[in-house]
Amino acid sequence: MTALRLEQISRTFSARPGHAPTRALEPTDLAVGDNDFVTILGPSGCGKSTLLRIIAGLDRPSSGRVMLDGREVSGPGAERGMVFQSYTLFPWLSVRENIAFGLRERGLPQAERRKVADAFIHRVGLAGFENHWPKQLSGGMQQRTAIARALANDPKILLLDEPFGALDNQTRALMQEMLLGIWERDRKTVLFVTHDIEEAIFLGGRVIVMSARPGRIKVEIPVDLPHPRSYRIKTTPEFVALKERLVEEIRSEALKVAADA
Repeated sequence: MTALRLEQISRTFSARPGHAPTRALEPTDLAVGDNDFVTILGPSGCGKSTLLRIIAGLDRPSSGRVMLDGREVSGPGAERGMVFQSYTLFPWLSVRENIAFGLRERGLPQAERRKVADAFIHRVGLAGFENHWPKQLSGGMQQRTAIARALANDPKILLLDEPFGALDNQTRALMQEMLLGIWERDRKTVLFVTHDIEEAIFLGGRVIVMSARPGRIKVEIPVDLPHPRSYRIKTTPEFVALKERLVEEIRSEALKVAADA
């Protein structure tokens, strides 16, 4: 069943006087089903983050519309949780308070907020850090908190914009396994933007490759790998073959960017 549908979504940014507008996205169609995990790849500046922000309701398309369960998206909503690359925690709130922030805004009683927050603290491996401030956490712990905060609101769709991009390789791999484990249990609908080809394959049920700017969907590649997945799957012939194909798709778009520079 289709949860999310993009209908001819485009985005052009206005320019300063004397400069041409920037076409970030060409008219784009996309259907995402309930419980899908879709990863989005593309060269820098191709509109991946713009697309995600439009779905989140943080930006408006120049044309087209976003439909969620048959209703047009006109702004942010609790049914869409967003996690950014930068660490967007409130520095004056503890880990538990950050995770419970959305619940507090919805007016849930303190005891219920604490119960939900503590459940997610354990799920993302932050037990013992409930009362720490964000500045006392590593980057990986901060992103665990941000993911837990998004999930605590029980969104229908989770939107992640390169959430592991600033992490070291080891922490990044552990975070990938944590997120995939959560999805395998909860089966949320997920859209995940990344520059990392291995990450896109490991996490996704299908990979969307976007063209160089102005962005459009160049190709969709299904990832027919079994669940549950562990890091060992990255060495299988099937995984390697998918990686080789995606490397060629991305390389051809990156060459276009370099030629236009």
